[in-house]
Amino acid sequence: QLKHRRQFDIQVYARGNGLWEVDATLSDVKTRAVSLASATREAGAPIHEMQLRLVVNERLDILEAGSQTHWMPYEGICDDHGDAYGRLVGLNLLRGFRQAVLDRLHGVRGCTHLTELALVLPTAVLQAFAGEVIDTRGDDGDQAPFQIDRCHALRSDGEAVRLHYPRWYRPAPAACAAPPSPNED
Repeated sequence: QLKHRRQFDIQVYARGNGLWEVDATLSDVKTRAVSLASATREAGAPIHEMQLRLVVNERLDILEAGSQTHWMPYEGICDDHGDAYGRLVGLNLLRGFRQAVLDRLHGVRGCTHLTELALVLPTAVLQAFAGEVIDTRGDDGDQAPFQIDRCHALRSDGEAVRLHYPRWYRPAPAACAAPPSPNED
């Protein structure tokens, strides 16, 4: 029996001028009425519905950032953080992003839910950029596709790379044979 549903919805839009907008939403919904400290929330009404909005360039630098809280357990309090998520401006989604988010917004410096939502943004934006901004085929030039050696399935000595990216396949070095044991005949 379903009791609770948390959803992340991340939508990435190309502006057409080298900038991209990222709209990320977290929502929590219960299937039964729940008595919160501040009020009762009816079944199906969100407990949380929070949004992060970013503008990023094609180097994955964050140029603009902000948040909105539409549904919250403590109205007027949960969203009273002076938009701490503006502190994401200047970060890069690929270079130390997750640690920088925690350094800037973990705990009482931000909202637990918005901070958690921020942590999933790098891979979502990479998916949006794949094949448009980021070369995922490796057909041009001397650079391997971005995704090679970034996960277990796409390791350069693995079967997926051998089959689908043969130019970038690098067999694993053969294991050296162990010297014979002195007791072997």
